[in-house]
Amino acid sequence: MLGQRAGEGQYYLVRALFLRLLALVYAIAFVSLWGQIEGLVGSEGILPVADFLQGIRAQSGQSPWWALPTLCWLWGSDTALQAYCAVGLVCALLGMIGAAPALVLSLAWGLYLSLVVAGQAFLSFQWDLLLLEAGFLGVLWAPLALRPRWVWAGHPSRWVLWLLRFLLFRLMVASGLVKLLSGDPAWRALTALNYHFATQPLPTWTSWYVHQLPEWVLMVSTLAMFILEIAVPFCLFLPRAWRALGAVFLVVLQMGIGLTGNYGFFNLLSALLCLTWFDDAHGQRLKCFYIDAYKRNNRRLYPSVVAAEQVGNSVVGPARGTIGGREWPRLIVWPIGTLLLLFAVLQLTRTARLELPWPAVLIQMHASSRPFALVNYYGLFAVMTTERPEIVVEGSADGEVWQAYRFRYKVGDMRRAPVFVQPHMPRLDWQMWFAALRTWQQSSFFSPFVLRLLQGSPSVLALLEHNPFPDGPPRYVRARLYDYHFSGWIDRGEGRWWTRSEKGLYCPSLSLK
Repeated sequence: MLGQRAGEGQYYLVRALFLRLLALVYAIAFVSLWGQIEGLVGSEGILPVADFLQGIRAQSGQSPWWALPTLCWLWGSDTALQAYCAVGLVCALLGMIGAAPALVLSLAWGLYLSLVVAGQAFLSFQWDLLLLEAGFLGVLWAPLALRPRWVWAGHPSRWVLWLLRFLLFRLMVASGLVKLLSGDPAWRALTALNYHFATQPLPTWTSWYVHQLPEWVLMVSTLAMFILEIAVPFCLFLPRAWRALGAVFLVVLQMGIGLTGNYGFFNLLSALLCLTWFDDAHGQRLKCFYIDAYKRNNRRLYPSVVAAEQVGNSVVGPARGTIGGREWPRLIVWPIGTLLLLFAVLQLTRTARLELPWPAVLIQMHASSRPFALVNYYGLFAVMTTERPEIVVEGSADGEVWQAYRFRYKVGDMRRAPVFVQPHMPRLDWQMWFAALRTWQQSSFFSPFVLRLLQGSPSVLALLEHNPFPDGPPRYVRARLYDYHFSGWIDRGEGRWWTRSEKGLYCPSLSLK
């Protein structure tokens, strides 16, 4: 249009970058899980997937594929679990170079869904569901091409683009609403950040310093967080300049969270969704740099680079087929997208506790789709934990002398500095934080974890940093509960990051007998 900037209202480059970064997140997720999967749900792991599925099959008399969609029904051995991670990683790497985007992202999505189902409690985190939801939309947005391309000529679906944008809107607004609607006094009094940095699952060393800030600074930060989570997302419905500004603010929020805590690939994936709020005109400098680099180094691999440059500078876009890659037919995209949008609005109204007269058939369809994580509930830290109970697991050969197991990243040694571990997701360490908030009998994994320690399972011990019984498993295992606090400046000067006081036994002494 007359007076329109090059690339304004176009999404060729945005889609190309989004799909590659989405593949990168998949790669991170598969690599992170690959080294843990056998210890978590392998045959000698904490919650063996074969036992889990066998129990489900015994109860129902069949393999309920729809309720538990996982390839482990067909092949659930340790080798299979490793293979799913390996193949998923290969698909992600192919997606990163733009090869067969729709195909490889579909395979990555299906493999990760299989692992999420198989992972049980260890893969029940919101970022796992967010990756599946964003991944499914990414498949619908990806062109039906095979050869590696930098930019595809098929016109990116605006319908799917707005579904991705609305996903970020839901993620942010729901995260703010659950805090307000929970009735938690710490959030309502704006004092939640007085506790958060010290009580979150896996703090970083920067968390200690932020925790020392004056209370008024933390209260202002809490208020700013509410504004960013609840008010700023409505920039989505404003003109493009405001939408881009809102996306920048949301990226800054994710950076702040990532700099003060370990949340796996959650912040990276959330920031990636912010990319969909921009168009090609917002990234002209990045586009020129990226295309020039590929033009110099990958002319043979990317024969479409010169044409891609024309795409980015075009106002009306290229003719279909200029660079290759057909789009999904509208007959597929529009019905699926409409149904997903209805599910998303339904889920958001439930989060906001709005009672609307939704048709019963829609509610039933939404419930039936839940196993596939197409539309999910979001909202972290609805109730702020104001204390930090920590479990210390100990073993003994004689019941008299006890030695502690040391986890890789979980809080334990008072002199060990909290570390940055993201985008890796240490799933056992995270679940130990949840276990400390309830009794050991209420935790689905703690008793099996103790059993594996008593058996000396190599795959489970590999999840830990230090095994105090290298010559053979202990005869007894118990767990004690401590209350941890960040140290003050004086203790920090003496090398202590934490102080603690014992609260008593968490789990009594157990043995194989």
